[in-house]
Amino acid sequence: MNITESLQDVRRLFLDTVPVIYFVERHPQYFALTRVVFDLLQNTSLIGVASPVTLAECLVRPYSLEQTELQKDFIELITNNDDIEFVPIDDLNIALEAAQIRARHNIQLPDAFQITVALAAGCDAFLTNDVTFRRVTELQVLMLNDFSTAE
Repeated sequence: MNITESLQDVRRLFLDTVPVIYFVERHPQYFALTRVVFDLLQNTSLIGVASPVTLAECLVRPYSLEQTELQKDFIELITNNDDIEFVPIDDLNIALEAAQIRARHNIQLPDAFQITVALAAGCDAFLTNDVTFRRVTELQVLMLNDFSTAE
């Protein structure tokens, strides 16, 4: 199955850090796949969702290398985009649920926050390339490595 078919019944898609980095930085292996996802976000009713964790993780390398244009690209894409909903982590219940997710699936706290925000935002699927997320059972986890073709 290709990525377009896998997203056919998804209304809200959480964007983990790595797919966003692959898209913005035009990763040679994954850009075609991520471009399809971002095209779907722009041209269909599919809604992307991202959290402050996504943004912070995307900005670490551009900040350390003082790449101001790349910083702006990430910030603009994630926080000022009609196709992506930026969901803040500002709720006691999100913190409590993140702790439960972390305990249940033995994942790192930032990853638990990612899953918790995805669930709180009503996401149907979670797009990543981090195999750690395969432990999560609360929503569909889509791995870029599982797709051989973009369309």
